Amino acid sequence: MISKLTSRMTWLQVLAVVFFCLAAVLITAHNDRLYSEPILQVTKVTSGKVTKMSDEFHNVDHYHQQVLTGRITNGKYAGRQLKIQNAYSDSGAMDHQYRVHQKLFISLHTKPKLHATVKDLKRDTPIVFLLALAVGLMFIILKLKGVTVIASIVINTLLFWVAVKLDHYNNGAAVIPIFSVLAIIFCFITLLLVMGWNRKMFVTLAAVVSATAVTLLLTLLVFGATHEKGMYYESMQYVTQLPKPLFLAEVLIGVLGAVMDEATDIIASLATLKQERPQIGKMQLFNSGRQIGKSIMGPLINVLFFIFMAETIPMTLLYLKNGNTWKYSFSMNMSLGVTSSLISAIGIVLTVVLSSLFAGLWIKGDEN
Repeated sequence: MISKLTSRMTWLQVLAVVFFCLAAVLITAHNDRLYSEPILQVTKVTSGKVTKMSDEFHNVDHYHQQVLTGRITNGKYAGRQLKIQNAYSDSGAMDHQYRVHQKLFISLHTKPKLHATVKDLKRDTPIVFLLALAVGLMFIILKLKGVTVIASIVINTLLFWVAVKLDHYNNGAAVIPIFSVLAIIFCFITLLLVMGWNRKMFVTLAAVVSATAVTLLLTLLVFGATHEKGMYYESMQYVTQLPKPLFLAEVLIGVLGAVMDEATDIIASLATLKQERPQIGKMQLFNSGRQIGKSIMGPLINVLFFIFMAETIPMTLLYLKNGNTWKYSFSMNMSLGVTSSLISAIGIVLTVVLSSLFAGLWIKGDEN
């Protein structure tokens, strides 16, 4: 009877998530009036001339002309029909091919007559769908615990926005202090919401803050000893303030996420072990933490490496296709990513030791 009730509740939850996602899609598909920017819904696409282009490196691309016919869906000119000229390439590096039923943000011009140019594609529907799906799955898998996870994400997002505003207000003069304080607040709020107010939370907080601080200290020592040779900060595009502090702030936030994940796993596991076996000694607990850390350390380092490097692949390929050497392409695109991965790997290794040490010293086995 209980299994049938549980199965029924699971199916109800799945149906609720499906309904929630569909409702989110329907709402965002018909929310044009909420935007101040004019939106055009494409009703017809006419293909035009195709031009073949090549450069001195024998890279070949094709540029296509198309005429977009559509209807304005919001604002003063809602309901008006317009035709817009658009050009796109096969590579799609700097442009887009638009299709029927898509909605576009446009810039309207009234002289000499009403016409428009395309600004960007309206993407809120797929983004909101993915967000609704993520939230729904959190509720199914984590139950009410999902509320605390979502709350921590929302609060941390707001705090990050405040930190960026403060950095902008100070013209980047205090980027390291601002993001250092932010990292501690990030860590405290996230652990408080996820683990609760208990000894495990404070042990995890101590391990995370210590590992992150030691990692950054080692990074600064290495940078000072090597005079930062091989660090190409100019590859940080569109940076309008000193790039080194900004890079360190980026590394700080990246290391914090990995370290927090690992420390939480290790200390929660050791707390459970201590609760089930109160007679276990501090050294045994420390060694158990090291064993747990060894099993998750490798995959976590690889995940961070893939994250740091994946975003650099398109630009690196573009450099190589335009006649640059592999050394130059790597230096200008991947060197900072590799450095970030190495720094994060150091933090992950330190976290295994510090989490096991602090758990062995302070975990008593009476945590909830």
